[in-house]
Amino acid sequence: MAAPTRDGELRRTFPAFPPRPASGAGSAGTWWGDAWVTALEEGALDAARLARGRRYAERGHVDAITVTPGLVLAYVQGSRPRPYRVQVRLRTFADAEWERFLDAAADRPGHIAALLDKEMPQSLADCGAPLLPGPGDLDPRCSCPDSGHPCKHAAALCYQTARLLDADPFVLLLLRGRGERDVIDALSRLSAARTARAARDGEPEPLPGVRAGEAVAPRTLPPLPAPLPPPPHPEQPPAYPAAPGGPDPFALDQLATDAAARAHALLTTGRDPVGRLTLWQDAVRLAAARPGSGLTAATRALYSSLARATGRTTAELARAVAAWRQGGPAGLEVLEDPWDPPAGRFDRARPLLLAADLPAFRPWHNHLTHPRGHLQLRLGRDHLWYAYESEPGQDDWWPRGTPDPDPVGALTGLDGPDTP
Repeated sequence: MAAPTRDGELRRTFPAFPPRPASGAGSAGTWWGDAWVTALEEGALDAARLARGRRYAERGHVDAITVTPGLVLAYVQGSRPRPYRVQVRLRTFADAEWERFLDAAADRPGHIAALLDKEMPQSLADCGAPLLPGPGDLDPRCSCPDSGHPCKHAAALCYQTARLLDADPFVLLLLRGRGERDVIDALSRLSAARTARAARDGEPEPLPGVRAGEAVAPRTLPPLPAPLPPPPHPEQPPAYPAAPGGPDPFALDQLATDAAARAHALLTTGRDPVGRLTLWQDAVRLAAARPGSGLTAATRALYSSLARATGRTTAELARAVAAWRQGGPAGLEVLEDPWDPPAGRFDRARPLLLAADLPAFRPWHNHLTHPRGHLQLRLGRDHLWYAYESEPGQDDWWPRGTPDPDPVGALTGLDGPDTP
């Protein structure tokens, strides 16, 4: 499973799982993942919808999955071009339930070690708090017209969520309301407090009260309380219903999520991370932020809308996205703006390439092109070298690899850079 991104302690986004061959094995590999699948299947009203949902999951129809307290959210590609917005809700713990769970987890040192190893001890499932869902606890919702409980799109999301739980049981704790760091910190404090209490056993308790001199000493009023802290993460936007002639709900969801992230950054840092971007740069940024690889139907629709709004083609946008993912705004500038670098770093690059047993690259502005015409290096204004590849003689250059201050290093990992 690819590593998730963290938009905050209480929001984790996992890239889409790739398709996998269908098998007779279950959808989960751990006892807690099996418990999640059991809660889904025993609460379902139609086994046929579950079977279709399992096939959807196996074929990779579930896009990136976002997990927040009480909510799993993803877009699922159905039979129509536009994907459906699917949510699965699970009740979060009350404070008293969290206290019971944390007390049980801190009661044995092995519990904390198991959690850190991404294992869920079975004894924690019966600690007085219903950690694992039971039949009827999962509340699936989907924007499709199917009124089944669950529909095949929600079933697909539930099966993929079981795979997330297999890899990291802290996903289940996040669904119940607390992030991994919060849980680990609370367990550390409980363990330290219990150790300190054990060390104090037998010592007399200090007498209550304060010294008389302290009681009558002049005092200054305490300072005013600090302003309330900003929220730890942007909130999840609501589901936007589709209406004939109305705006695209998928596009609204994309824009609302991005606006919330920008507003949160402005509130916490005082700076707008994209305020200085042009319309074209901002469109490339939005397209590049789309998780996953490959162009799904939803991604193609997004690319088409952004390209049309900026007067570009989808092919130009796709190439610009590759440059943005390679080097951000600097990578996009390298793609689109040739320039004449001053003497120095650019002139020293060709001898360095020759010393690495590479052929003589042809210079043009800030470009150095392999004589076969399949590899190219471009020097950015940030003094980094950016590698490009093309079919020989096609002049169809695409960004590849990672920018590097060394021209030979920028070619590392590309196919056949030392081909004469």
